[in-house]
Amino acid sequence: MSQKIIVPTLGESVTEATVSKWLKSVGEEIDSDEPLVELETDKVNVEVPSPFKGVLEKIAVNEGETVEVGALLGSISAISSESAGEKKYTPPIKKEKEIPLYEEPVTEFKKSNKKKKSTTNGLQPLLLQEEEPKTEVPKQEAKKEEQKESILVLNDEYKKNIVQASETKRAVSPSARKLAQEKNINLGRVKGSGKHGLVLKGDLLDLMDSKPALNKRKITHGPEERIKMTRLRMTIAKRLKEAQDNAAMLTTFNEVDMFEVIQARNNYGEEFQKKYSTKLGFMSFFVKSCIVALKNFPAVNAEIQNDEIIYKNYYNISFAVGTDRGLVVPVLRDSDEMSFADIEKSITSLGEKAREGKITIDDLQGGTFTITNGGIYGSMLSTPILNPPQSGVLGMHNIIERAVVKNGTIVARPMMYLALSYDHRIVDGKEAVSFLKNVKDFLEDPKRLFLNV
Repeated sequence: MSQKIIVPTLGESVTEATVSKWLKSVGEEIDSDEPLVELETDKVNVEVPSPFKGVLEKIAVNEGETVEVGALLGSISAISSESAGEKKYTPPIKKEKEIPLYEEPVTEFKKSNKKKKSTTNGLQPLLLQEEEPKTEVPKQEAKKEEQKESILVLNDEYKKNIVQASETKRAVSPSARKLAQEKNINLGRVKGSGKHGLVLKGDLLDLMDSKPALNKRKITHGPEERIKMTRLRMTIAKRLKEAQDNAAMLTTFNEVDMFEVIQARNNYGEEFQKKYSTKLGFMSFFVKSCIVALKNFPAVNAEIQNDEIIYKNYYNISFAVGTDRGLVVPVLRDSDEMSFADIEKSITSLGEKAREGKITIDDLQGGTFTITNGGIYGSMLSTPILNPPQSGVLGMHNIIERAVVKNGTIVARPMMYLALSYDHRIVDGKEAVSFLKNVKDFLEDPKRLFLNV
């Protein structure tokens, strides 16, 4: 009896998937609920477990092929009672030593330096003279000698012996000798270009001139390599292009003094970690600031559906996470009801799941506003692209200590550029600028977050 393996329901709006990898081969046994095949959707990778214990009988869809939800992937047959039992141990057959039909007689000669007289026909036999034993250089010592000859840059072990010996045997200019001592160069391997083989300083400089390292990737894959785009990468490219084509996207900028936030982290970060077992980062301050600003400017938290604008009174903040497979955007659901500690714990947990490839479809759905932090990679300024159907995305950037004017005095402050990209079809310029100014004010005076002013 065999059991069909079908493509399970993969979540909202997901109708097809690509078979990325079969985890079992035909004829291989598999336990119940053991991962059988890995499917790649436009959002996440999903492992399909085996419905019961058996043997993989058939693979209907090969790796790289696309299937729809409910399609046949393969089949599993039940394990027979005979195969399911314990396998008897069969000891290996020992091969008997083959005895040759004829063996060469072994003749031993006594070692002697004296001549032996022949007892037959008066002929003089050949002299059997003891050979002097050949002294073989041990391999390790031979290797060391070879290594000494091939060493160009010397360490302390070889410098004293070899460099000095090389200097006495070779004609070396004073400047070359000084450079060789400074750089630990074996003059014995340097070919002199001067008169009668004199080693000049230029010879050492030419020898020390470092050549570019070989491109390992070019050696492995050749001048070019072609790799098929994953479904996740294709989906990212498609949605980013759709955002540019369909939305009237515009970006406004501002800068924020991060001094107060940094001071708060320095003053309370240790106590915060002891109490909540998580670090106090920057993201919780930005999430809290954006939530207050979204409440003040609801259009930034809205979306367009056909000819209607949907204003959302819940705040699911998405945050971008860079992984080896591409960019994923997990969601902090009902983040307005979360504390600083809850936000930091959720960000850490979702970020780890994303990088380990364990993120689920539910983790990626339902976001109303996105925050992306290119500053962790050193980005100074950028124009983030909308995450449809959202109407706003905030870009964080690198914190740089710059000279700014405070109360008529030039001081060094940790400054960050902020960028808000928004859909101009919903959000007017006044609302966008005011929203970003609102975020800036809360970050520069974080106490306002707790006072709701």
